[in-house]
Amino acid sequence: MPGRFLAISDIHGCLAALQTILQAIGPQPDDTIIPLGDYVDRGPDSQGVIDELIALGRRCRLIPILGNHDEIMRDICEGQSDLYDDWLVFGGDATVGSYDGLVPEAVPPEHVAFLQSCRPFYETERHFFVHGNYWPAVPLEAQSRMVLRWESLKMRRPGPHISGKIAIVGHTAQKSGEILDLGYLKCIDTCCYGSGWLTAMDMETGQTWQADKRGKMRREGDTAGGVQEGAF
Repeated sequence: MPGRFLAISDIHGCLAALQTILQAIGPQPDDTIIPLGDYVDRGPDSQGVIDELIALGRRCRLIPILGNHDEIMRDICEGQSDLYDDWLVFGGDATVGSYDGLVPEAVPPEHVAFLQSCRPFYETERHFFVHGNYWPAVPLEAQSRMVLRWESLKMRRPGPHISGKIAIVGHTAQKSGEILDLGYLKCIDTCCYGSGWLTAMDMETGQTWQADKRGKMRREGDTAGGVQEGAF
């Protein structure tokens, strides 16, 4: 039996939620897991999240997508210190706190390598995965980094992509805590770092798993309350 293809929404330093989700889905060696980016910032344990994802990559096939928050941290670790002050305001202060020291000095080389390994997009026969947005008439390899990582669905809601594949995206936090499902596009960022959920979805069956930032699985009837939503 072939392995599963699963996507995980924006984690944003919420390690307890990620660990609960992974325990629930039980990754197997032939599974492919595609986290949609924004592993760092805003939540309490960005360092722990990257550690967990590196370990997950030893248990199954992991294909991490690069988010806009991850891009900034990567660029700072590669020497672009002029981004530092803006990053702190943008949620990087929580990441610095989790490393208990200055970034990039306190960031382990394997964490930098993980950020450098993240892809701008990934596609299968039926789906494609990006962090932020896309232009419908532009092939994925020709999309701009600003669109793929920085443009939210609130700025522009695209139509179906020319590939005919279903888009799986994050980045645009859904205040309701519910997945945005347009048929040709599914946004699974359900705002874990606020008062929503971290979402994982099986691409073939549509099954979902959700946990809040405290690591509590969502039960039937649970609703998101007081969700805080950042700009991006």
